Amino acid sequence: MSTTPRHVLLAGATGLTGSHLLQRLFDDVTAPQVLAPTRRALPAQPQLENPVGVLSRLLPQLRGTVDTVFCCLGTTIHQAGSREAFRMVDYELPLALGKQALTLGARHYLLVSSLGADPQSRVFYNRVKGEIEQALQQQGWPQLTIVRPSLLLGRAKPRLADRLGLLSRLLPKRWSGIEASTVANALWRLSQEDAPGVRIVESDELQRLGAD
Repeated sequence: MSTTPRHVLLAGATGLTGSHLLQRLFDDVTAPQVLAPTRRALPAQPQLENPVGVLSRLLPQLRGTVDTVFCCLGTTIHQAGSREAFRMVDYELPLALGKQALTLGARHYLLVSSLGADPQSRVFYNRVKGEIEQALQQQGWPQLTIVRPSLLLGRAKPRLADRLGLLSRLLPKRWSGIEASTVANALWRLSQEDAPGVRIVESDELQRLGAD
């Protein structure tokens, strides 16, 4: 059985995966209404409501009806500047997003996590990713989908890690780099599934689900 989202809350719409997902939502013949809070304004669209400001301040102010929430928030410790700032983006905000989305009626939360996420990991990045997965499961979502892509590809200005990611395509699918557009396609298809409970989707399955 499948169900098509009609009212979507999207966090991270200006990021690499989120921007692809936003366009994917608008391109679909069954395009939903999209509530996308962002720090900078997005181009106007008939289906788009775009509150602008700091996300932590915007979240408690969000109003309306939501059935599906996508969390495409993510950074690196280098970009964030500290472990505390990284944790705010990759743990505190996704958790606050979930809390607010539940009050708006959402029943399906889709999280972009990461390959290697593990709350017991000695690697700080992987540990935080695992902790947010665990915390969201404890929020009691009727349906929670966690996707764990490998290194995301597709930036306009590739970093060293992205160039290594291109080389990683020689590895088995689970560890090879994956295009952000592929992850976005997979997220949209996963959002149309009616499968109560928790589903974790590894990078090799994302490659298959997100293929055009």
